[in-house]
Amino acid sequence: MVFKCQEDSFLKEFQTKVVSWEKVTGGFNVIFEDTILFPEGGGQPTDYGTVGGRAVKSVVRKGSEAIHFLEDDGSDSQPFATGEQIVQCVDWNRRFDHMQQHSGQHLITAIFDREFKYNTKSWWLGTESSYIDLEAKDVTREQLERVENICNQLIVDCTPVRVDVYEPDDPTLKSDVTRATRGLPEDVSGPLRVVTIAGIESNMCCGTHVRNLGQLQSVKLLSVEKAKGKCLVHFLVGGRVLRKLSECYDREVQLNTLLNGGPSSHIDLAKKLQSTVRATQRIAKKLTTELATAEAEKLNQQRDSGSAPKYVSLHRSDGQDSDFINTFLRMVKLPDCFIFLTNADTDGSGKGQLVLQGRPDDVAKLGLEICTLLEGKGNGKGTRYNAKVNKLKNLPQCEKLVQEYFSSCDGGTTAAVVEK
Repeated sequence: MVFKCQEDSFLKEFQTKVVSWEKVTGGFNVIFEDTILFPEGGGQPTDYGTVGGRAVKSVVRKGSEAIHFLEDDGSDSQPFATGEQIVQCVDWNRRFDHMQQHSGQHLITAIFDREFKYNTKSWWLGTESSYIDLEAKDVTREQLERVENICNQLIVDCTPVRVDVYEPDDPTLKSDVTRATRGLPEDVSGPLRVVTIAGIESNMCCGTHVRNLGQLQSVKLLSVEKAKGKCLVHFLVGGRVLRKLSECYDREVQLNTLLNGGPSSHIDLAKKLQSTVRATQRIAKKLTTELATAEAEKLNQQRDSGSAPKYVSLHRSDGQDSDFINTFLRMVKLPDCFIFLTNADTDGSGKGQLVLQGRPDDVAKLGLEICTLLEGKGNGKGTRYNAKVNKLKNLPQCEKLVQEYFSSCDGGTTAAVVEK
């Protein structure tokens, strides 16, 4: 069956009759005599719209019928009466966007085939951009530009797009003019539609299309993505080109302020900023290493003087990627000391890193309790316990727990060093 949306893709409102409905999980499936809401298929997503004032965001085709899903809002036991006349309205912005992308895909596919003999294996109409999967190992920048220029010239020329309907046994379908059923769902039955871009190609298709290429406005080929056995060419058509241009311009204006320079100097300014950041990171890493070494040496001196603490509690806010903890643990030489270390993220979120080191019995006893207090997830074995934690504001409770533990073990004579 050729639905009303395929017969006239520019029809925004249509009155038809309810054929049947059934209750399903979460709502109702309704079938009408005809529909202007396109059912998902051939690479094109479903239309959105309303039927009888009720929202429809899913239409699927089953053989010659289009099944419209209506959510159950709890207001009634049935959506419509069988035989009732219902007005359907299509979400035109979504429909026209899909028409532009779909007709644009036909055009791009045809030009890649004509110019370079690259066949399109499949295509995808996404919410932001779309792509075609070409039978090619690679597509060069020069090839992209050539196809884009040809497509846009055909748009400027307002090249006609015609849709014809044929019976399956019509001899016209066997002519060389008509291409294979690329993208046509396998269970399509009844009359077949052929979409023809004048002078370019004819191709069977069940989707909705523009009347001439001028309605595409423009085509922009974005990039080539090479994956295993795939060569994807990403593209935008029509309104999406304008939206992308607006996004890029708004970003450019923000960069003018952030970089204190115009668009022509953005790259140089960004490189200069990167260089400054790398130099600052090197200095910060050097200072962090020196500080961790100094803290470790301070404790080593206490050990040499015979006053080594039973536990050390040391907490910083350098971020989880800081080298402080690793350097400190590498430099400190207190084999019997329980070391309680945390490093908080710099954003003040309370998330961070926890490391415990000490005698296996002490680590086993305190590791899980401290990790739980800090709402973390970690594991430990032997002398080390590591965790990612989410609530470092509970550190005072953890320090109290450690102090009480060692006081009970050593009769209240425990010494502690706490650095923050």
